[in-house]
Amino acid sequence: MKCSGFLVRVIALCALGSLALAQNQQRITPNFKDADITMIAEAVSAATGKNFIIEPRVRAQVTMLSSTPMSPDAFYEAFLSILQVHGFVAMPSGNIVKIVPDANARTMPGDDLPGEVSRTSDEIVTQVIQVKNVNAAQLVPILRSLIPQNGHLAAYQPSNILIISDRAANVNRIMRIIRRIDQAGDADVEIVPLQNASATEVVRVISTLTQQQQAQEGGANPMKLVADDRSNSVLVSGDPAQRLRIKTLIAHLDTPLQTGGATQVRYLRYADAEKIAPKLKEQITGIAQASAPGGGGPGGAAAATSPAAQADKATIVAEPETNALIITAQPKTMREIMNIIDKIDIRRMQVLVEAIIVDVRQDKAAALGVNWAAWSQDDDTRFPVGSFNSPIGSASTGTVSLTDIAAIAANPTNAIANGASLPTGALFGVGRIAPTGINFAAILRAVRNDADTNIIATPSAVTMDNQEAELKVAQEVPFITGQFTNTGGGSNNGSVNPFQTVQREEVGTILKVTPQLNGSNTVILKLELESSSLTSSTQAVDLITNKRTISTNVMIEDGGIVVLGGLISNSSIRGEQRVPFLGRIPVIGLAFKTRNADASKSNLMVFIRPKILRDGVQAAYETDAKYQYMVEEQKKMNDKRELLPLIPGAKPKLDPAPPLPNSEDAREIDPRVLQEQERRKARAEEEAKRQNGPQGAPAPQATPQPAPETPPPPPEGERAPPPN
Repeated sequence: MKCSGFLVRVIALCALGSLALAQNQQRITPNFKDADITMIAEAVSAATGKNFIIEPRVRAQVTMLSSTPMSPDAFYEAFLSILQVHGFVAMPSGNIVKIVPDANARTMPGDDLPGEVSRTSDEIVTQVIQVKNVNAAQLVPILRSLIPQNGHLAAYQPSNILIISDRAANVNRIMRIIRRIDQAGDADVEIVPLQNASATEVVRVISTLTQQQQAQEGGANPMKLVADDRSNSVLVSGDPAQRLRIKTLIAHLDTPLQTGGATQVRYLRYADAEKIAPKLKEQITGIAQASAPGGGGPGGAAAATSPAAQADKATIVAEPETNALIITAQPKTMREIMNIIDKIDIRRMQVLVEAIIVDVRQDKAAALGVNWAAWSQDDDTRFPVGSFNSPIGSASTGTVSLTDIAAIAANPTNAIANGASLPTGALFGVGRIAPTGINFAAILRAVRNDADTNIIATPSAVTMDNQEAELKVAQEVPFITGQFTNTGGGSNNGSVNPFQTVQREEVGTILKVTPQLNGSNTVILKLELESSSLTSSTQAVDLITNKRTISTNVMIEDGGIVVLGGLISNSSIRGEQRVPFLGRIPVIGLAFKTRNADASKSNLMVFIRPKILRDGVQAAYETDAKYQYMVEEQKKMNDKRELLPLIPGAKPKLDPAPPLPNSEDAREIDPRVLQEQERRKARAEEEAKRQNGPQGAPAPQATPQPAPETPPPPPEGERAPPPN
């Protein structure tokens, strides 16, 4: 063994000497026998000037014999062949060549995308090949067997290219093979019009028949069939022989049916079968009459096959139990009917309409006055009656005078029976009424009447596009429309029979709305809004109603608020009754006059706010917001504690609202779902802290929430709850 190793070293040294001599002459004659591969790498480095880094796993005993001199480049190519034989590869990296096992060649850069791939070199190259006429993915299983295990072959379908990484000689061979395969075939397109059959049905039948055959062939130009419903034609693409065979099949299928028609059952998803059936029949009849030729006489085969004749044979029957249509018609008429149904039977969006009625009124009335009277019947003090007797008050406060007070005091029973009542307000009186002496009486009345009204009503309704919705929250109030008295005779002995006719009217809030969506974020609303209420008045013979009505058409942005109309009024009425000249005397004149004043201010506005519910997620969100509002209002009422409850335990309670959709798809459709869930979680944490916090500790501040009137992003905004 020692002699053998010594012999190898001697041979290597001799070879190095001969290489050094040959390098000067640019010709090398390498001869190695059982030499270590690292020694050959040293010789190649000395001959070519290349720097090698050899991985520790690169170990082999190499024999290389040459009888003819070669250049340094040829010597390097021979060295690459030696590496390939022993399962190694040289990977250039700048001025350094790495010698590693073949298994590591994929992960290391080599000669990427060279302009020309050598047919004899064994270096590792990576090349991208553009395939023009065939499918690149179909070439991968064909060429995979020509690539070694450590090579790489893959297809990128979007660009229809192949990526190859292997020895340069093998890559060059694969490129030549691909050029021979990638040849353009004769795949013209022919259009075959149909007269009787449906293009869609013909394509479906032929595709089913030839599907297995196409999968087996998988050639560069597979047969393709496409149906054009508008022209009822079939587009055929493929080789001439394939096209001829397919056209023959189409000709056999495009024959008139002997039965004269076909029947289909179409189940509707959103439309009403009973409403749509007569409209479809009218539409088909109108189309047939429009397309019928004019001037032709009746009868004959042409009349039997005309569109009008085919439309007369078409029947459309509605089946309400299953909401389906039973259609019998010729193929062409059937296609037209199906196309119409596809456009009509669609899901319509819904609209949530909220009307906001704000009515703020202030009514103020005041009255101040003095009434007095004096008289005497004695001989020594006799004088006529002297008085200032004027009604004190107004229509809203009620009028009263000294005479009214005297009548009530003299005979209360008769006065009350005649409709008199005790006056309101502050009434001060003084007087003397006796048989002798001077009699006098005086009253001072001061009264003020304030009435404030603050009404906010938010009726809302949900309806579909172009569908009228009506919301009615009202009372049936009876109004007397007539009365008469019937004096009977005979059996009732002439008794009086009073009779009244009564008509009931609805008093409350009535909202009628019809939305129309135009495909954008605007809503056209046809509105009829009525808000009425009863008012009490002592001057009327029957009930008095306050009525506010609006009937209009408006266009509003989705989620926006628009004022429909309103009334702002301010009135002031002042009155004074006095004795001429005496009533104007300062201080003393107050005994000779009465004053009253009435002031009223009314602010009435009506607003409307529509919200488009495009899908079930938005509808669920709006429903949950209203439901949660009612739960919280009920909770406020139930939290009020009574010292002595009259009916203990009788507190109605709503169940918790169902959870909102929280899937990723729902959040992408409407991100407000996630915002509402986070807001609920924050409210629950605040409530827990408030109940479990230490004594005397300040209550935690509420989490700031966006103003309900200002919609936050996204543009749909957040729906504000009804006002308290």
